[in-house]
Amino acid sequence: MKEIKQARFTGERALFGSRDLRIADTVFEDGESPLKESENIALCGSMFRWKYPLWYCKSIAAEDCVWFDMARAGVWYSNHVAVRRSVVQAPKNFRRCRDLVLEDVFFPHAEETLWHCDGVRLKNVNAKGHYFAMNCSDMDVDGLILDGNYSFDGVKNAVVRNSRLITKDAFWNSENVTVYDSLISGEYLGWNSKKLTLVNCTVESLQGMCYIENLKMVNCKLVNTTLAFEYSSVDAEITSRVESVFNPASGTIRAETIGELIIEPDQVDPAKTRIVCRDVKTRSDKPEWLRS
Repeated sequence: MKEIKQARFTGERALFGSRDLRIADTVFEDGESPLKESENIALCGSMFRWKYPLWYCKSIAAEDCVWFDMARAGVWYSNHVAVRRSVVQAPKNFRRCRDLVLEDVFFPHAEETLWHCDGVRLKNVNAKGHYFAMNCSDMDVDGLILDGNYSFDGVKNAVVRNSRLITKDAFWNSENVTVYDSLISGEYLGWNSKKLTLVNCTVESLQGMCYIENLKMVNCKLVNTTLAFEYSSVDAEITSRVESVFNPASGTIRAETIGELIIEPDQVDPAKTRIVCRDVKTRSDKPEWLRS
């Protein structure tokens, strides 16, 4: 494998169509698409300062690298990509990629990042930005710290473990997602999803877990969670107080305490949902905003 070391490249398509290269301690300055259509490239300690550096590439391994702010839309339409111990400052990165590994990567500006990717493994990723991981499939996520709304919209076949997600509207329109041992804080969690499972999780949410088909919660805590489960089919084991439950469609809800149970018989059939709770503080047949 040929090696390029401590080089500086400028201009468009500086190393276009390269093969079998090890690129170490090298800076790609201004100039679009420096490594477009390249294959079998090892990047070590290198930096990208301009747009579209890795498009239509195959077999890319990047370690200890930096994508600066203007290196946006950095890795698109590429397959078999692994990025480790790196900082990706640029937004809109990783789009329509297959077989993607991101490990020990920091995304300080992760807006519209990780879209439409298939076969994704995230390990110890820290990201801040809205619309993270939209429409991805076959994801394995461990140790994600995320601060950004509208995450995981449309995701299919995903497992998330040991993560901290501060994110409104997370997992909307998703299908076959399981989250283990994680914290999720954000309004409107999981709307319009199918087969969403939460195990050993702590959730804080306004109108969370609504409009879900086949929601399962095992050994979960709901902290400051109100108007939960509206129109959802649910099998929930809650080990804490739930502030309020609103119009569940069907299933079973087990909880230590429910502050207010609101079921409108003209909207849902109360007989289709079993409430197992030793202490329901208040029962209502209409929400507060409809009471005279």
